[in-house]
Amino acid sequence: MDFDQLVTFIEVAKLGSFSRAGQKVFRTQSAVSAQIRQLEQEYGEKLLDRRAKTVRLTPGGEVLFEYAQRLLTLRDESVRAVADQGNSLRGVLAIGANEATCLYVLPEMFAEYCRQYPEVQISVYRNFSRKILERVEDGAVDLGIVSLPVKSHSIKVHSIFRDQLMVMVSSGNPLAKQKSVTVEEVAKQPLIFPKTGYTRQALDKLFRPHRADLQIKMELPSVGMIKRFVVAGIGVSLISASFANDEVRSGEAKLLPLKDNVLWRSLGLIYRADRTLPRSAQAFIELTRHFAKKVMPAG
Repeated sequence: MDFDQLVTFIEVAKLGSFSRAGQKVFRTQSAVSAQIRQLEQEYGEKLLDRRAKTVRLTPGGEVLFEYAQRLLTLRDESVRAVADQGNSLRGVLAIGANEATCLYVLPEMFAEYCRQYPEVQISVYRNFSRKILERVEDGAVDLGIVSLPVKSHSIKVHSIFRDQLMVMVSSGNPLAKQKSVTVEEVAKQPLIFPKTGYTRQALDKLFRPHRADLQIKMELPSVGMIKRFVVAGIGVSLISASFANDEVRSGEAKLLPLKDNVLWRSLGLIYRADRTLPRSAQAFIELTRHFAKKVMPAG
């Protein structure tokens, strides 16, 4: 058994397909089958059931799947631990964040981090906040940046970013002539909502009293898509104000505060409180907290 075989086994189990797993690990389907066959010979058990077009874990495979994940996590930790013994900071910084955070919050931080620590490789796990929290809790990533609040006794949280949710309208929308709007006024507009996430939850709660009159024109998976369709005049949305800076500066859109509600989106840097972090992660925590002092708005 080697780590490559375990990686392949995990991908087959996750994807339920030898061919898709092969694409993920850059191997042919026959090479993937050979690796799984070698594992099954070594353990003396069938690990995967192949039925028609689906592949499922056997009871023995389920046991190995848990151990394989832990073994790969330990391997990564050992690599970072050895790297920590050197004079210069190197190794891998494993961090989780959602797409909007990666695009609109982290670039400046990452740029400064790479300038200070050029030998560290940054590995980003992109997913929703709840999935990132799970990855931090099980040790798969060192740090996470998630929407607050976070409910977990094992997690340490540093608040690093706070942004007001504002109504984004195209420059041609009649609301663009106003300085602010009410929730009722927004509820009468065609709305563009994110499919999931913290902002979607906030919008569902905000517009609940107007649910009968809502016109949800589109549900989209990313902030970038929402902004482009707002600019095109298809509808209006609520968005973290700093995410729409480019569109406001160009005159394509306008941001309006709500008269009757002030909504904030807060992000926190999280990590396991009971875990010794690699130096690469400790350095990022310090850098991020320094940035937070400069950009965190009051209120």
